[in-house]
Amino acid sequence: MNRKLLRSVREYKRQTILTPVLVMLEVLLEVLIPLLMANIIDVGITNGDMGYIIKLGLLLVVMAMLALFFGAKAGQLAAVASAGYAKNLRHDIFYKIQDFSFGNIDHFSTSSLVTRLTTDITNVQMAYMFTIRMLARAPFMIILSLIMTLTINVEIAVCLLIAIPVLGGVLLFIAKKAHPHFIQVFDQYDVLNNTVQENVNAARVVKAYVREDHEVQKFGKISTLVFQLFTKAERLVAWNSPIMQFTVYAVVIIMVLIGGESIIRGTMQTGELTSVIVYALQILMSLMMVTFVFVQIMIAEASTDRIAEVLDEVPEMEDAEDAVTEVPSGDIDFEHVDFSYAGKGGNLSLKDVDLHIKSGQIVGVIGGTGSAKSTLVQLIPRLYDVTGGCVKVGGIDVRKYNLKALRDQVSMVLQKNVLFTGSIYENIRWGDENASDEEVQRVCRLAQADGFIQEFPNKYETMIVEGGNNVSGGQKQRLCIARALLKKPKILILDDSTSAVDTKTDALIRQAFREEIPDTTKIIIAQRISSVEDADVIIVMENGEINGVGTSEELLRTNAIYREVYESQMKGGADDE
Repeated sequence: MNRKLLRSVREYKRQTILTPVLVMLEVLLEVLIPLLMANIIDVGITNGDMGYIIKLGLLLVVMAMLALFFGAKAGQLAAVASAGYAKNLRHDIFYKIQDFSFGNIDHFSTSSLVTRLTTDITNVQMAYMFTIRMLARAPFMIILSLIMTLTINVEIAVCLLIAIPVLGGVLLFIAKKAHPHFIQVFDQYDVLNNTVQENVNAARVVKAYVREDHEVQKFGKISTLVFQLFTKAERLVAWNSPIMQFTVYAVVIIMVLIGGESIIRGTMQTGELTSVIVYALQILMSLMMVTFVFVQIMIAEASTDRIAEVLDEVPEMEDAEDAVTEVPSGDIDFEHVDFSYAGKGGNLSLKDVDLHIKSGQIVGVIGGTGSAKSTLVQLIPRLYDVTGGCVKVGGIDVRKYNLKALRDQVSMVLQKNVLFTGSIYENIRWGDENASDEEVQRVCRLAQADGFIQEFPNKYETMIVEGGNNVSGGQKQRLCIARALLKKPKILILDDSTSAVDTKTDALIRQAFREEIPDTTKIIIAQRISSVEDADVIIVMENGEINGVGTSEELLRTNAIYREVYESQMKGGADDE
């Protein structure tokens, strides 16, 4: 098992160490029991010594009870150790993901991360439990049973010594053949989970377009592929059992032949043959146990590799030891910034952007689809790092800030508004978990959300369902704006975050921004000219470049793109009137 993953055992090391110790004590008693049974047959029964039989019988009962106790305790400790290991592993992966930048997250799909946190960890947990319990038991049982067999009959012991490596070789061959198929299976699990996630998240769209049959067909195809891959892997693994059974019966037959001949010759007694058969069965059953554990390890090996990929992922953004922890102001400077999602050498989404925004300004950003408006603002809280040039906040390169300190002062309402399961109070307090009820209500009034909240029967205690599906798009946007305002940031970024509200509400929100948070730098990305018309500065983006900067009046005179958009929207408004 991967050493990096084993670091997650931590406080469960004691249970992990005690489990094989107790298992060995159990095995030791199980190996001694056949020896006592042989003595009862060969000495007590043969000589008709009832006292000897009772004495050894009582000893057998005590040893059996102790073996039962050690076995049960080992099982309990193994369960605790494996469940604790899985808990820690889940914790470590989840916390690792929290340190990922957007770039790191782009390396994995959401469904893939979910599969690794659930199915893959369950596979590793099962393999870990079997390893510390059964895999500790089997080798010890084989060694002790072989030693006892050697002391009774060398010929039978030699048969067992031949059978063990033959079975081991078959086991390794099957494992080598099956392992690649299990890797394919779990890769397809990611696709399966992604299909389910998309269908559930987009249930309304699916029903609106009556595409249920198409989604069922798509799910059926990937589900069938997973079935076929798993069947192919299990078909190989299935050879373990018949091969083991054949070997067990073949060895038992050979043992009976050798043992029977030895009894006839007088070199072996009946009780000894009985004990040797028990030892042989213990050895062969232990080999079958190893086979079973090996299958679990094969399955877990594919999962281990996938989990290790997440743990080995190096966060693209890490704080320096001398990272700046205070953001002095809301000034923003883009100094000849280039950016590519593919890193250096990739196609540039932003090209030589040179821009300077003063603290407290209201800045509008407009541009066509794909003009890199969202990309521009995502560099400010360092959701991505620039490919060339630098972005400064408060006169300091964002790469020199402590990430938490920077993002605490940059509130961003993204295009995809996300609310979480919980009350409205709980959702707004994502901006400040210690905020009072009055503070929450104040920012909701600023965001024009208080009105519709008061109409709910439970008002601010109203529960938001998963994804915020029990509120409208405009209500969701206003709640997200309120959440951002509660942080009291030096920079507030609205990435097309008022598109679902009417123009009157949009105007009221902007008026509240200007009056209530005059010192906060406000960047508003919008498709509607009316949302940015009264901004101090308007930036026009085209193909990742700044096409124009100025007030609305200046851009109407100097910028063809802005003038075209303005005239088309204003004309549309006049026609409506």
